[in-house]
Amino acid sequence: MRKFKKVLDGLTAGSSSASQQQQQQQHPPGNREPEIQETLQSEHFQLCKTVRHGFPYQPSALAFDPVQKILAVGTQTGALRLFGRPGVECYCQHDSGAAVIQLQFLINEGALVSVLADDTLHLWNLRQKRPAILHSLKFCRERVTFCHLPFQSKWLYVGTERGNIHIVNVESFTLSGYVIMWNKAIELSSKSHPGPVVHISDNPMDEGKLLIGFESGTVVLWDLKSKKADYRYTYDEAIHSVAWHHEGKQFICSHSDGTLTIWNVRSPAKPVQTITPHGKQLKDGKKPEPCKPILKVEFKTTRSGEPFIILSGGLSYDTVGRRPCLTVMHGKSTAVLEMDYPIVDFLTLCETPYPNDFQEPYAVVVLLEKDLVLIDLAQNGYPIFENPYPLSIHESPVTCCEYFADCPVDLIPALYSVGARQKRQGYSKKEWPINGGNWGLGAQSYPEIIITGHADGSVKFWDASAITLQVLYKLKTSKVFEKSRNKDDRPNTDIVDEDPYAIQIISWCPESRMLCIAGVSAHVIIYRFSKQEVITEVIPMLEVRLLYEINDVESPESEQPPPLSTPVGGSNPQPIPPQSHPSTSSSSSDGLRDNVPCLKVKNSPLKQSPGYQTELVIQLVWVGGEPPQQITSLAVNSSYGLVVFGNCNGIAMIDYLQKAVLLNLGTIELYGSNDPYRREPRSPRKSRQPSGAGLCDINEGIVVPEDRCKSPTSDVKDNSFSRSRSSSVTSIDKESREAISALHFCETFTRKADSSPSPSLWVGTTLGTVLVIALNLPPGAEQRLLQPVIVSPSGTILRLKGAVLRMAFLDTTGCLLPPAYEPWKEHNVPEEKDEKEKLKKRRPVSVSPSSSQEISENQYAVICSEKQAKVISLPTQNCAYKQNITETSFVLRGDIVALNNSICLACFCANGHIMTFSLPSLRPLLDVYYLPLTNMRIARTFCFTNNGQALYLVSPTEIQRLTYSQETCENLQEMLGELFTPVETPEAPNRGFFKGLFGGGAQSLDREELFGESSSGKASRSLAQHIPGPGGIEGVKGAASGVVGELARARLALDERGQKLGDLEERTAAMLSSADSFSKHAHEMMLKYKDKKWYQF
Repeated sequence: MRKFKKVLDGLTAGSSSASQQQQQQQHPPGNREPEIQETLQSEHFQLCKTVRHGFPYQPSALAFDPVQKILAVGTQTGALRLFGRPGVECYCQHDSGAAVIQLQFLINEGALVSVLADDTLHLWNLRQKRPAILHSLKFCRERVTFCHLPFQSKWLYVGTERGNIHIVNVESFTLSGYVIMWNKAIELSSKSHPGPVVHISDNPMDEGKLLIGFESGTVVLWDLKSKKADYRYTYDEAIHSVAWHHEGKQFICSHSDGTLTIWNVRSPAKPVQTITPHGKQLKDGKKPEPCKPILKVEFKTTRSGEPFIILSGGLSYDTVGRRPCLTVMHGKSTAVLEMDYPIVDFLTLCETPYPNDFQEPYAVVVLLEKDLVLIDLAQNGYPIFENPYPLSIHESPVTCCEYFADCPVDLIPALYSVGARQKRQGYSKKEWPINGGNWGLGAQSYPEIIITGHADGSVKFWDASAITLQVLYKLKTSKVFEKSRNKDDRPNTDIVDEDPYAIQIISWCPESRMLCIAGVSAHVIIYRFSKQEVITEVIPMLEVRLLYEINDVESPESEQPPPLSTPVGGSNPQPIPPQSHPSTSSSSSDGLRDNVPCLKVKNSPLKQSPGYQTELVIQLVWVGGEPPQQITSLAVNSSYGLVVFGNCNGIAMIDYLQKAVLLNLGTIELYGSNDPYRREPRSPRKSRQPSGAGLCDINEGIVVPEDRCKSPTSDVKDNSFSRSRSSSVTSIDKESREAISALHFCETFTRKADSSPSPSLWVGTTLGTVLVIALNLPPGAEQRLLQPVIVSPSGTILRLKGAVLRMAFLDTTGCLLPPAYEPWKEHNVPEEKDEKEKLKKRRPVSVSPSSSQEISENQYAVICSEKQAKVISLPTQNCAYKQNITETSFVLRGDIVALNNSICLACFCANGHIMTFSLPSLRPLLDVYYLPLTNMRIARTFCFTNNGQALYLVSPTEIQRLTYSQETCENLQEMLGELFTPVETPEAPNRGFFKGLFGGGAQSLDREELFGESSSGKASRSLAQHIPGPGGIEGVKGAASGVVGELARARLALDERGQKLGDLEERTAAMLSSADSFSKHAHEMMLKYKDKKWYQF
């Protein structure tokens, strides 16, 4: 019969609406469910990305607009991140995905030129909330190596690998016919090719003179008007960068041997000065030993003192193991500032945008491989600024995350107040200087919290309200364990080579503030929140022995009665003494490691700061040489005082108030005599399964062909974690071990005969079984701490296809019934009177409405598995509704979430589809192809939450947030910040009377006359191809003030390319009409972002 039913399931699993109608009519005819009015419709749903937080992954380029005060960072994957004042951030992506090699702002114009490794230049319009490309230019015959755009000029100099320089008009993005050929530039000064162009800049005092640096060491000062070289400077070391003194009489070069050469413009024979900043000065006047290349140098002047020379690289070769450094030379002092990561690029921030004025540098922004550092040049000791951007997500690799929208309003202030004490000291006293742009209007007023778990055992709480992100509080879970000082000192019970404290699962109750984590070393820690500091003399701990098979003939403990034989539901909790410290019996009779946990809990008093404080540490122990298996599911309930967790061996329930083990069962024993499977008893040792699954493959793991996740810390196929709650990616292998994959405490009908709801635990397994355990809790007050909680299997078993992922309960009207909780209350209060009060209020009956329900009222259980969702009517246990979510793929994450005063089931599938279903009838409301599962990181971090919010880790350093709510998509434009704000350009420096009289001061140049078509002719057509950009399609659809006004103000002369706005709108319409299966959700109105391209890069 079961087989036949499965065939039926398969037949009815089509995705057409007709078959879905049939599925919904699958109820037994005699049992009509009461109709519940569902308010959610398809038009309430729309999918779009909202914001991306975190450090730009693999950064490659940096630029700053000194007037707008906006910073731009480009990456190796073609991403562009723009930063203004804290809270103003923007993410854009080049479609090609080619690396960004250089960025140039059109200063104070609201535009940016990006140069990519595929030899394309792009002009971005930043005057709209979602920047868009206006023009692109692809060089076909030459590789682009360096670009330079002079301040207030529309002509961009483009240097190439062949040593030539082309000139691009940035308004029309067309090439000028004026070209500087390499052979004309160097003429006979060198017999060989000078190499690629590595530098271009105009003389600050004379725009008609262009300084060109070639890689080989040749520098040429080119006269643009006479089209010939004025001077040539040769040095026998390769050049990395060049910088001018603001008076235009001197420039400085940095070289591959760690030297700096300073040249007088009019003395090309030899440099005025050669400096080796990090070279050891040898006696006898010999040249100092060569050092590593100086990759970049900047030369900045001040009115009142010596100039600054700032450089990266140049350390001597014998400083092995030395960290990367930025060197600041100011007068006679040289400061060497060590960085935590290699330097990608740096820029000096100066008071003036004019290159021919005293620069007055005030800060240096240093882009590192994994951080952004801002150094205050005006304060002694060059302190760094405290970084206000949320760039520390990856401080330790993220291993899991959870997202909570619509939290209690007092939570964020409480977490902020305990987190404020963790701030480091010694930062610059000044305000963060990158402060351009304006905040959007936060239409969303509800609190949102993101929790990230990390490889080093830390847990971070982030305020994510109104599309911003700010770290609130950091908890170090490893504090309770003894640290091994070196490799040899490590306990031989470790099951992972590195990151033994990595967080795998987070279970958090926002109302009671109880937090529970499960770590990679099969450990669980329960935390309470307190605003008081406490010293814990002895850390409370329990050890749990979770076996797979009890009838195991080879088991070394066969002479002892198996610990699982304790009668479940008896009046005594299982007699495992609450140990404060690890048990001493470390090996069994035949010398196998036995009864020892993987980590050692500290036995000295522990000072616990305000915030999250350890309530109980639970560890699974080795059994007969077999390491404990990693924990796959976890749940905590503050009202019942219970925590429960499971793995592929079984399930354990702990009373954390009495510090007692209540339940410790193998998965098979949960079934009792109702086990539907024929299983072979087997020794766990026969199929040794290492649980050394380091979680850091989330860092950069691509799915291996069999969809397995391979751990970097152990070269084994990681079966133990394959079925955890959010990463059941290996559901294809039907292993014989059945793991616990979902746990849910609730107050509901546990058996068919029940007339009223009672506390229970619902357990879901990887084989699609749901088992119900009844909980009998003692009365409140003192009795809760004295009498045992009685736990008994109810006999209720439900079946689904695929591993169970998520469960929830609805009342008779279809409203969500949250699990009972105890509201948070400060528990570190010394007075006895308060202690008694606290105990009296220990257990409210329930904060869910179920307790006041009429006996006749029923409930619904919503169960989502990897393959299907079912709504079960309780107490009858009839299947009211069923929906086969996917046949060919499997669900990675399913969440029951609130939206528009209603609830729905949201699912993310491994095939990249995001789907939502109404509740309780499971009508499909949204099905959009969003992104394919390209790596384990997405599988492990994707989560939905209330109000149409979702997120995942898009790279090891960045969180991508998205919304599936049509209303949020509509309001997004208002919520986004403005990057461009109208600012007056500062006045040009005063030339002074005498300089004006005698021809000193800056010489200007009519570039239009030189480079325009009338004088220089047309460029060769085969040299570069002009590509009109999508020209602000996002702007056409999204800019609230209308793209016509935006582009007119942008001074980016669209009409020069003969491109009328009508064409843009036609292209927009064409793109919208070509959107695939989800086009029915896209509104024709210009305010929507739902074009296919938007989320398929």
